[in-house]
Amino acid sequence: MTINHHLTDALLLAYAAGQLSEAFNLVTATHISMCDECRARLASYDALGGAVFEQSGSVEMADDSLGRTLQRLAIPLGEPERRVATSDVPAPLADYLGGNLPSVRWRPIGMGVRQAILRTSTTASARLLYIPEGVAVPDHGHRGAELTLVLRGAFRDSTDRFGRGDIEVADATLTHQPVAEAGEPCICLAATDAPLRFSALLPRLAQRFMRI
Repeated sequence: MTINHHLTDALLLAYAAGQLSEAFNLVTATHISMCDECRARLASYDALGGAVFEQSGSVEMADDSLGRTLQRLAIPLGEPERRVATSDVPAPLADYLGGNLPSVRWRPIGMGVRQAILRTSTTASARLLYIPEGVAVPDHGHRGAELTLVLRGAFRDSTDRFGRGDIEVADATLTHQPVAEAGEPCICLAATDAPLRFSALLPRLAQRFMRI
């Protein structure tokens, strides 16, 4: 698998610092699990953060500090549960699906395109998109940021081609119409922090029901 489109430095820094929303964190973590280059870049940022912590002063902590912190986070003490990796999607996403792609409960949104909205915090939304081969997503712009990670197949838009493992980082300056390539359906993981801005009337009317 050759990955040509990667995360920006700003996104990797925000991920390393724990500053991303849950939905964007999910897409970022899933891409990192697929991409050697971004994983190496993230490691350098983590090392930089570790060096900063080493230069910081230390403070006294109570003996039960760890237990009380885990209790507040609702994380149980003891050995972590060991799970066999049997999913057909990367581990960060598999934890959200609770299974494999065949178990996803898709909902049709028109033109053969289907989506499955994932449960994340309300600051941004994450969804799986199933786009049949040769089908175009309605032309749209963005009111905020959007991350789109290809899990299967590929799509093209006015900027380039995006295949498995590639991630497209879009903002309010981009208007595009992704089209799934022939050969197999395109399955993507996408996160947005604001509603899309559709060019045509019909998608705008249906937008409230599609929750996108």
